[in-house]
Amino acid sequence: MATATLARHSLAHFMDLESIKYSIAAQPVSRRQSLHLFYHRCYHHKPCSVVVSMNGCQGNPRDRVPIGSIETRTFPAVTSPALATDTLNLAISEMKANPPLFTSGILRLQVPIQQQIEAIDWLHSQHQIHPRCFFSGRRQSKDFTEVTNGNGYQKSNNVVSVAGVGSAVLFRNDHPFCYNDWKSIKRFLSANCPLIRAYGAIRFDARSNISSEWEPFGSFYFIIPQVELDELDGCSMLATTIAWDNGFSWTWEQAVDAVEATMTQISSNVVKLSKEVTRSFIISSSHIPCKMYWDLAVERALQIINRSSSPLTKVVLARSSKIVIANDIDPIAWLACLQVEGENAYQFCLQPPNAPAFIGNTPEQLFHRNCLGISSEAMAGTRARGGSMALDLQIQLDLLSSPKDHLEFTIVRDNIRKKLEAVCDRIVVEPNKAIRKFHRVQHLYARLAGQLRSEDDEFNILSSLHPTPAVCGFPTEEARLLIAETEVFDRGKYAGPVGWFGGGESEFAVGIRSALVEKGLGALIYAGTGIVKGSNPSLEWDELELKTSQFTKLLKLEGPSIQKIENSGIIN
Repeated sequence: MATATLARHSLAHFMDLESIKYSIAAQPVSRRQSLHLFYHRCYHHKPCSVVVSMNGCQGNPRDRVPIGSIETRTFPAVTSPALATDTLNLAISEMKANPPLFTSGILRLQVPIQQQIEAIDWLHSQHQIHPRCFFSGRRQSKDFTEVTNGNGYQKSNNVVSVAGVGSAVLFRNDHPFCYNDWKSIKRFLSANCPLIRAYGAIRFDARSNISSEWEPFGSFYFIIPQVELDELDGCSMLATTIAWDNGFSWTWEQAVDAVEATMTQISSNVVKLSKEVTRSFIISSSHIPCKMYWDLAVERALQIINRSSSPLTKVVLARSSKIVIANDIDPIAWLACLQVEGENAYQFCLQPPNAPAFIGNTPEQLFHRNCLGISSEAMAGTRARGGSMALDLQIQLDLLSSPKDHLEFTIVRDNIRKKLEAVCDRIVVEPNKAIRKFHRVQHLYARLAGQLRSEDDEFNILSSLHPTPAVCGFPTEEARLLIAETEVFDRGKYAGPVGWFGGGESEFAVGIRSALVEKGLGALIYAGTGIVKGSNPSLEWDELELKTSQFTKLLKLEGPSIQKIENSGIIN
């Protein structure tokens, strides 16, 4: 068993009853890849030792050969989740008698289902199996125009949403996410098996102290799900993933037993969640900071920005709102309601065992990589939607002509462009400045796209783009220090990267418009706003209220229940 030789450690756990599943679409019937010579270049990143822990046994993956086999097996399509579950159980049982030749590997078994089952419904039917995760990409609407970059960019396999329970592999630690952590995750991924992915999130500021509510998430938290339901256009897919490595005392037999244990808990009866809620009494509501201290914080930030000697041009200050209601908040039911206004946005959920759920409905993409093609977005400036077409257009024109919002937006766009230029051959910005409309708000928006020089530049993109000026400020370090001095709560994963790594493709959003939710404890709702020259504290407070309204609208008025189930919608 290898031991750590340097200061930082990345944990990857192979766990018995804890498993998860996320994925993205159908593949050929059988696709296998044996990996060779995984590390082929010399890098000069700050060193950090990557320690992998499997079932309590640890070792350093840099001292070991790469994973022996990465494989996906696809079985014939069936008509229901129950038949898909039976198919997987039979396949797992048969494999116990035919162990693979490799001493390490990762194997995905998947069964297409000839009906479209909503991943959020499947997840809610799994009776609190943890850890669990959910990720839904953008759903295009009439307000959305996708601008291609000429590099053949497109979403793979028409995946709508992915939900998973349990973990085949878990990566978590308290140190800042580093290059060797990224390599440790990529060790289990292959472009030839694009449905094997690691889903998770990274803290906004890994150098800040972790508060108790965020402790289970560590500085970063990623899982390769063990059982997952992939919602596709017109159909679905149920899958399970088995990962093993004899070098870490986690054998094929143990891995198969762990999958079998998780599969016994999987429910095939999927109950359709309503996308409406019966509103509930709010017992208590409080903000950190309160309005008075918010005004003081904004005024102080403006004083610094307005100094001729200060390099700071923008800082994003945030608020944490504690909400307690008369009954429990179900995070999955809440997330299902957010999907109603989720067009053009990402929905996500990440919940470790014995921990709150981090959920969100974020409009902001950090980056999307498809092979060498890379894209990112600049988004800043906020207005409400108008109640009529004429009013909405008037508000749009006001946003487009606002000097204050133009300054905030150009800081974000130009900063992202500069960072992409460091690792890309050519950057295309199209549109250069436009309006992106959502259900409740509209923003100034630009899309940037380019071509990476190497897929290994993915880590550089992630580490350089985050945090963007849209959630931190500019210059980054000056803004980060002011945030650390000003805010008295832990942002945790709020405003941090949230998404997934794949072999040939990865996608991350920015974890804004988000909340930390736990049954019996209510919710912590997060929102932030950019402070630049010309900002008004009261107007910025109103913007916070607008951004959190997608959550608070679910809670007001009367009613004993936060969710409503349509029991007639049972899928056998």
